[in-house]
This record gives sequence, C-alpha cells and structure tokens, in this order.
Amino acid sequence: MNLLFEGQTCYLRSLAVEDAEEMVQLLLRNREYWSVYEPRHRDSYFSASVQREKIRESIYQARENREYSVGIFEHNTNKLIGHISVYSVKRMPFLSALIGYSIDKVYVGKGIATEAVNLMTVFGFEQLRLHRVEAYVSPDNVGSIRVLEKTGFRQEGLLKSFLYINGEWKDHFYYSVIEEEF
Repeated sequence: MNLLFEGQTCYLRSLAVEDAEEMVQLLLRNREYWSVYEPRHRDSYFSASVQREKIRESIYQARENREYSVGIFEHNTNKLIGHISVYSVKRMPFLSALIGYSIDKVYVGKGIATEAVNLMTVFGFEQLRLHRVEAYVSPDNVGSIRVLEKTGFRQEGLLKSFLYINGEWKDHFYYSVIEEEF
C-alpha cells in the first residue's frame, strides 16, 4: 500500500528502498537531538543497508496491516525532514493504534509535526477505521506535548519508568484521541 497525504506545510508518503540514503542523512543530522527522547542506536543503524532493511520491513508491516510508516517531506524541496508511523494496530475489540513521529531539528516549531500528526490520525480513523489513536510522550518534551494537544489528543495518565533511554528508566505521559472527539 503506497500512501500519499498532502498537507499545507508538508506531504507524507510511503518510503521506498531508494529513500534509504536520504533517511541515513536525516538520522545522522538528528542523532544527538533525537537521542534525548529516544533510545540510542548502534552505529550500524546509521547505514544505508540497515535503513533499506527497515524500509522493506515497514512495507511488509503495511501489507500485514500492522504498521504504516511514512516519510515527512518538505513541499518546496521534496527533502525528507522527518518520519511518522501508526503502529501496533489492534483490531476488535480494541480498534486502536499508537502514533510516533520525529522531525528534523531545523524544521521544529513550524507546524509540520502538527500537520503530519493530524494527517496520520485522519488516516487512522478514516482508512484504518480505528476507534482510538494513542501516543506516549516524555513529560520533558514540551514541543511534542503541544503537537498532540493541538491535534486533539488528551493526556490520560503517567506511565512510571516506562522507557529505557540513555541509561535510565523514564516516565512518559499517555495521550489518546477517540474517533468521536477528533
């Protein structure tokens, strides 16, 4: 399933194996920036061969209706500036999935993440027929909290010692939006 969603500030499209090198460049540019809120990766992760394999896996996961990962691209340049996924898709009786995203540090604060989250949430509700979309976010990640709240997500609770990042267990807020409220 090749996905393409047009927005005002960006567009989202399924990644192809040919995007692996550009993905490596995005990851390298943001290696330190993203490591504050995400687990660190081994050096091999930042190679075209590993990224090609991850893209192949995401294509397979989409075919199996488990996960939909797409690149976030800048309109003017067609440059890859982030990625976003709807993953852990659960069918009845849940009809839910998680959403996760990362934006190139140069493009933060420009409304791109908000638009990307909105586009993928619409996809979740309208195409995947989900009832609920959920997200985890670090209490320190004020920008990401703002993105979720601007797109209609509400905080439901705090998950204690939830994710192991940079040698310590970190708490995360649990956010969700329900179909009727979106």
